[in-house]
Amino acid sequence: MRKLLFLGTAWLVFAMTSAVPLSAKGNPKPAVTEKSARKGKLQHVVSFKFKDTASKEQVKEIEEAFRALKTKIPQIEKLQWGLNNSPEGLNKGFTHCWILTFSSEADREAYLKHPDHVAFGKLLRPVLGDVFVIDFWAKD
Repeated sequence: MRKLLFLGTAWLVFAMTSAVPLSAKGNPKPAVTEKSARKGKLQHVVSFKFKDTASKEQVKEIEEAFRALKTKIPQIEKLQWGLNNSPEGLNKGFTHCWILTFSSEADREAYLKHPDHVAFGKLLRPVLGDVFVIDFWAKD
């Protein structure tokens, strides 16, 4: 009986852990793929926390460089951004938020690999304290 209970428990643990595929970094893979995409737009949300050593001039350069990606990467349908002004105090040091709109996962992938996006990452890296990224298919 114990052997049967152990096997049943082992199978359950295996089933539960293999049901959610993990990426190389250990994060759950996105549940929505191109094939099951909704009718809405794909939103790519990026938030930055800058190092304390980043100067106002460096931060301004990053803002301008990120905004310029819209003119350099045709797959970006829309780019919106702003500075945190929440009174809740829950921003955990993140000050800048960017929302990019794409029509498809293929367009987002082209953006991520685009040479201008890669160059932007190299510009950003020395002043970046942390980054938060989440993508979602917008629903009404």
